[in-house]
Amino acid sequence: MKYGSLMLEKKEYVYIKRILNISGYVGDHEIQKSLRKFTEELKTAHILDEEEMPDDVVRLNSIVTVASDNWEKTIQIVQPSEKDIKNNKVSILTPMGAALFGYSVNDIVHWEFPSGDIALKVIEVSQQAQEKNLTYY
Repeated sequence: MKYGSLMLEKKEYVYIKRILNISGYVGDHEIQKSLRKFTEELKTAHILDEEEMPDDVVRLNSIVTVASDNWEKTIQIVQPSEKDIKNNKVSILTPMGAALFGYSVNDIVHWEFPSGDIALKVIEVSQQAQEKNLTYY
């Protein structure tokens, strides 16, 4: 891991902790397991101010290209209310969103997905305009 642990911007960290608490890990068993792992990773994350955040870290609204052994995909990590699979917008509360959040370019992420354990490499991260006022549900 490039930075030693997950890197999160302070407001996004607060938002994610809140939606994880509210969500109660809804969904099937695999999603619950993934969100529990994400919650554990958050305990050791580096929390930074906006101006300190490296540009190559996966955040809310980041467009991320990831690769596994036999595929490569570009997605955008978004708030749950903005998910849109047809347009490759993946919620932070899905296994893929939780797996990638806080990691950086060239990190290898080992995650248990519903289809099994997969190692993902973060190939590229580009930042879109960050929401100034995150919506709290």
